[in-house]
Amino acid sequence: MKQNEQEWVEYRDVMEDVVKKSGLDKSIFYDLRGNHDNFGVPAVGGTFDFFSNYSLNAQAGRTGHVNSVTLQTGIRRHLFVGIDSTMAVGLRGPTNLFGHPTDKLLAELDSELSKWGAEPKNPVIKISFGHFPLSFSAASESGRTLKDVFLKHSISSYLCGHLHLRFGTNLKRLHRPGNDLMQLNMQQKSSKKNLNGSSHVQEFWEWEMGDWRKSRAMRILAVDRGHSSFVDINLKSGAKKTIILPTFPLDSRFTLTSSQLTEFEHQSLDPSHYMTIRALVFSSSSIVTVVARAYDSHLGNLVLVLEDSMTKIKDSSSRGALYAAPWNFKAFQDSSPERYWLQIEAIDVKGRSTLTELRPFSINGLSSSISWTWKEFMVMGFQWAALYFPILMISLGFFFFILLLPVALLLFSKRQYTLQNFTTDKSVKNCVGWVLTELYKLRSVWLGFLGYLFYLVLCPWLSGQLFTDGGERGYMTYRGWVVKHPDTGKKLEYLGFPDIMVIVIPHLVFVVFPSLLVALGLAVESEMYRVHLLVLSGKKEDDHCKETPKSRHNNNQNHRPSKFHIGTRWIRKVLMVVCLVIFYKHFKSCKLLVKAYEMNPLLHFPVYTFSIPLLLSYAIYKTNRH
Repeated sequence: MKQNEQEWVEYRDVMEDVVKKSGLDKSIFYDLRGNHDNFGVPAVGGTFDFFSNYSLNAQAGRTGHVNSVTLQTGIRRHLFVGIDSTMAVGLRGPTNLFGHPTDKLLAELDSELSKWGAEPKNPVIKISFGHFPLSFSAASESGRTLKDVFLKHSISSYLCGHLHLRFGTNLKRLHRPGNDLMQLNMQQKSSKKNLNGSSHVQEFWEWEMGDWRKSRAMRILAVDRGHSSFVDINLKSGAKKTIILPTFPLDSRFTLTSSQLTEFEHQSLDPSHYMTIRALVFSSSSIVTVVARAYDSHLGNLVLVLEDSMTKIKDSSSRGALYAAPWNFKAFQDSSPERYWLQIEAIDVKGRSTLTELRPFSINGLSSSISWTWKEFMVMGFQWAALYFPILMISLGFFFFILLLPVALLLFSKRQYTLQNFTTDKSVKNCVGWVLTELYKLRSVWLGFLGYLFYLVLCPWLSGQLFTDGGERGYMTYRGWVVKHPDTGKKLEYLGFPDIMVIVIPHLVFVVFPSLLVALGLAVESEMYRVHLLVLSGKKEDDHCKETPKSRHNNNQNHRPSKFHIGTRWIRKVLMVVCLVIFYKHFKSCKLLVKAYEMNPLLHFPVYTFSIPLLLSYAIYKTNRH
């Protein structure tokens, strides 16, 4: 959660070794600051900003937040723009989670991406890369976002990291205008405006990369005649002898955009673009044979329809060996983007065979539809920075509604909301009124929850160390951290917004909300058990009335033996087990916060730490009727 200079020295030494063994020019290496490199760093260029001392970018003199490299090949220019959107004042984790592009950074990015924009005859392929996915990037002070700038310039792709592989392997998203808060699928549907032949299509791909630290993931990206393709490699099992990257035809799942469809329909590309199957081959041994195979899945299974040897292109300027095979591409035109599948095989001089994964392709430029898993959707489909306040307000509003509704019912309704009335009239209104009223009867527990909610809204939650060198403590509210800058002494307010949502939202959703439900459950179970005891003891409210067959029938209806076996109080036992789960979840989170911000639970966040456990324990005590 803070900086360690020894780790940075090790990183510098390892990268020097990598550069040396690669035999490549050191100036072409580019490393980019991420949130972990910014943990506990109060100022760029300060004492604990080790990135500015030990990174390759720092050694190359790339000190700005936006840096670009341009490569020229034939008539095309390739513009690569790296962006550093980490916090200006780097807090310790975990409340240092989002990218924070400023208006100044977005203006610099806009300027870099505008290079050669006025030369339509000389196309420019624009690729940007940064640490944070757009779903974890906040808006600037004026409300502009990285997505706005990328769409304006219709970049080819945005490469990012941050999420690692813990959430899935398909952390990819095709961006188009709209869907600023949520996108349900990897590719939202194209509007007719984007497909009407316009030369300027606002769209770009976002491709999150896997992490090296734990997953040993690596990506090779190639640009072939203006179109990007990539292959992801898992090196957990060790180095690969051969790596193959097909560059044409393009994978219809992750690389095609509506611009490719437009190019095909209007025949705007040079026909030679389609005339060959192409692939880059990297190998530690000499390659003897490279074969391209195409399969047809029209009949429900894969049928081999093309098998051809590929020839090495000797005048290729790419670092890998470029192989190509001529084919009749028109034979593969089809309305389905998943009918035809491509696989490349390479055999080296030692007889070792390497196969690429089967990938669908579409000569027509049609994209196949791929759905996220629920975890992939959660991290890629939402714009979390924009959703923090709505989620917070809805959660707090719901909690206050639960607590204040029974007060309103008692003040403005003449109806009594009791178990007996609910047994007679099992409507939703009676059920909700009865359940909420039972919690209100536990007045001390009810007041405790209400007071705790007001505390969360009005008071600081935590008080902790925010920077590597310690210094004066800051405090956190639901709006962010407040702390004095260790160098300037200036009071800084609302730092880490919306990053603090990683503390606020889980606490509300996974601690406060289930605790409130458990308290409701305990209150309801206690009332049901009380009525059960009355039935067993024969204590009816109408004991002084003479019992008639009709009243006996009504009493039997109202106090019949419970099918929930209330006498065993198993519901109460289950709720107590749930309490233990909540306690475990809560204290585990508190332990992480203690470690991250060097806090003492009794001194620095006692209300946050102990309120919920004490409230639930007291609710258990108050509802323990025998």
